[in-house]
Amino acid sequence: MDIRKYVPDWVLSLTPYQPGKPIEEVEREYGISNSVKIASNENPLGPSPKALEAIRAALPQLNLYPDGDAFYLKQRLADKFGLDRSRIIVGNGSNELIEMIVRTFLRVGESIVAAEHAFAIYHLCVHAAGGRTITVPHTGFAFDLDAMARAIEADTRIIFLDNPNNPTGTIYTRADWEAFLERVPPNVVIVVDEAYFEFVDDPDYPDSLAYHTEGRVLVTLRTFSKICGLAGVRVGYGISSPEVIDALNRIRQPFNVNTLAQVGALAALDDTEHIRRTQDNNRHGLVYLRQELDRLGIEYAPSWGNFLLVKVGPGVSQQLLPQGIIIRPMEGYGYPGYARVSVGLAEENERFIAAMEKLQTQA
Repeated sequence: MDIRKYVPDWVLSLTPYQPGKPIEEVEREYGISNSVKIASNENPLGPSPKALEAIRAALPQLNLYPDGDAFYLKQRLADKFGLDRSRIIVGNGSNELIEMIVRTFLRVGESIVAAEHAFAIYHLCVHAAGGRTITVPHTGFAFDLDAMARAIEADTRIIFLDNPNNPTGTIYTRADWEAFLERVPPNVVIVVDEAYFEFVDDPDYPDSLAYHTEGRVLVTLRTFSKICGLAGVRVGYGISSPEVIDALNRIRQPFNVNTLAQVGALAALDDTEHIRRTQDNNRHGLVYLRQELDRLGIEYAPSWGNFLLVKVGPGVSQQLLPQGIIIRPMEGYGYPGYARVSVGLAEENERFIAAMEKLQTQA
């Protein structure tokens, strides 16, 4: 079959997204056990205990369709942020919301602006929809918001920002953000992906929710995957104006967020103890990893997320697999020789450092 007769060129030109290797695959391939996966920015403490309890209680209801409006989850989010429910949409992870935004606002041939080393899904969704990405280089490991504003063209419909950025972990400051907002034309949709915002401990970090004003089309995206440990059930949410949310709901698929995701996320919102423990573990883990990487003379990017972009060296990610240590190589993000290393439990962080030290002594 010549698939080119059936599929648009812009779809065939895409490279499928390559997720990190699961633990089961690594252990099967190398005949090992007790592996450590610090590759996908998952919560090392596991899911919120309150979420697990709510999910178990909901299991007998799985013969019923989910609440198609995610009413109770949206209402709880509205109460938490002091918003009207009409400003909230819930999705099958933030990924679904990114795709919905592209399908709603971008026409074939039109452009978006994104940073060179931003989250890869922005590029994939845009090109799958027949759009094009105007790519703006980073300054060091950080966004150049001034250059991104200057890169806007007449057909630009969306700007994607992830703050903190994945995979670098860097943030932009409030002053740079406010200067950027003044330069972006009002007909361009600004999407701020704040998947890691709960980990940021910096007074200069701008919370995008404070900038939702009349005359600006701004969408804030957040997720339960990281801080709440619910990556496996896929649930995220978006906040914008009622008009934007209404437009997104017009293409949202029925029952897009399953029952277990809804009840788990609802319970996790109130699991303040799990959130606090996750933040504490991350804070201590970053301090340890930075200290040890400095000792070993290994470079890394500054990070405000739950991971570090580390210059491990060419092929090192593969060399660590037989030792049962899974990190994420970043060649696909334009960082050859680098890997994204998630903050794990103390013993997991220590295993990674010990493995890196061992490789240095063998070199």
